[in-house]
Amino acid sequence: MKLPKIDFDLSRRLFSTRRRTIVITLGLVLAALSIYYTWTVSTAMKHEDEAALIQLRSDERNAVEMWEDILHTTNIGGQMIHNPALLNKLAEHTNVPLIIADERLNVWVTNLPSEIVDDPVRLREEIMRMSETNKPISVEWGIVHQTTFTIYFGSTDYSSLVSSAHSEALAMFPYVQLTIIILFAIFAYIAFSSTKQNEQNRVWVGLAKETAHQLGTPTSSLLGWVEYLRSQPVDQVAVDEMSKDLAHLMKIVDRFSKIGSETQLTVMNLNEVVGDTVMYFRRRIPRNVSLTYNGLAMAPIKANINSALFEWVVENLMKNSLDALQGQGEIEVTIGEDEKSVFVEVRDTGKGIAKANWERIFEPGFTTKTRGWGLGLSLSRRIIEEYHAGKIGVVRSEIGVGTTIRVTLKKCDDE
Repeated sequence: MKLPKIDFDLSRRLFSTRRRTIVITLGLVLAALSIYYTWTVSTAMKHEDEAALIQLRSDERNAVEMWEDILHTTNIGGQMIHNPALLNKLAEHTNVPLIIADERLNVWVTNLPSEIVDDPVRLREEIMRMSETNKPISVEWGIVHQTTFTIYFGSTDYSSLVSSAHSEALAMFPYVQLTIIILFAIFAYIAFSSTKQNEQNRVWVGLAKETAHQLGTPTSSLLGWVEYLRSQPVDQVAVDEMSKDLAHLMKIVDRFSKIGSETQLTVMNLNEVVGDTVMYFRRRIPRNVSLTYNGLAMAPIKANINSALFEWVVENLMKNSLDALQGQGEIEVTIGEDEKSVFVEVRDTGKGIAKANWERIFEPGFTTKTRGWGLGLSLSRRIIEEYHAGKIGVVRSEIGVGTTIRVTLKKCDDE
C-alpha cells in the first residue's frame, strides 16, 4: 500500500501558527485574571478604608467630648484653667488637631505648632478651616464671671488619608493593565501578521527559484537547437531573432534565480542598460505603436544598479504602456539627471490612470486589466525601493491622454 506523502514544511508552519495562537490566548487569559484579582483587592481595600475613616471620625468626636468633660470638671473651683500648662500637656497626647480659645480668640489650650499659634493670620485661618470641617463646641466656664470657651478641632490621622490615596491609585491599576494588554494584543497581531507575511515571502521566493531551476533544462536544450539551425539552410534572420528571444528568456530565468538573494549593485551605463530593453521591444511591438528613446544620443549617465533587475523594471513599465495603448499610440522612454539624482521616465498616450489609483497600481494584486495578476508594478517598486534605494511613482496621468511613470535613483559618485 502506498503511503500518503507528508508535507513536513506545511506541518511545521501549521504547528508554528497554532503555537503562536495558543501563546497569545494564554497571555490574554492570564492578563484577564490579573485584572480581576487587582480589581477585587482594590475594591476590598477601598471598603476597608471607608470603614477605617468612619471609625476615625468617631474617635475624633470622642476625644473632643473628653475635652468638653475636662472643661466642665475644672469649672469647679477654677484651679486648673488658670494654670493651663497641665491642659496643654494633656493636649500634646491628643491626636486630634485642637484649639481651645476664649471669646477674644485667646488660645488657652492647643496642640498645634507654635509657628501657627504665634501668627494671628495663620491662627485665624486654621480656626476657620476647623470650623468648616467640624462644628465647634462651646463650653461655659466660671461661677461668678462666666467665660465662653470654644473647642475647635479638625481631622486627624493623615496616614488614613494616604492609605485612601493608595487605594485610589490601586483602583486605577486595572485600567493601566487593560491599556498594556491592548498594546500587547496589537503588537502580537503585528508580529503574527509579519511572521505570516514572511512565510508567504519564503513561499514566493521558493517558487521563483524552483521556476528558474525548471526553466534551466529547456533553455539549455533550446540553445542547442538554435546552434543546429545556424548550420542548416534556413532564414538566418529568423534564427537571429530566435536567439535574441532565447537570450531574453535566459535573462528572465536569471532574474527569478536572484529573487530572495543578496543583490549586487554595479556602476553601469544607464544609457545602454535601458537602450538594450528598448531595442528588444522595438522589433516586437505593433506597427501602429511608435517607440522613441533619447538615451543613445546623449552623454553616458552612470548609475549604481543591478542590470538584470533594473531591466525587469523597465520591461514592466513598457509592457504596461503597451497594454494601455491597446495597439495604437506612442511610447517615449527618457533618461536624464540633475545635481542629486538620475531618472528614467516611460510616457505613453494610453487610456490614463485615475488619480485615486496612482498609488494603488503598485499594490500587489491590483490591476485594471482583464488579465494578469497585478504583480508587475508591485515587483518593480520593490526592486527600486528595497534593492536600489530609489523611488518609483506616477508623475503625470490623465484619463484618455496618457501616463508618465518615473524611476529615480541617487546619482552615482563614481565618475
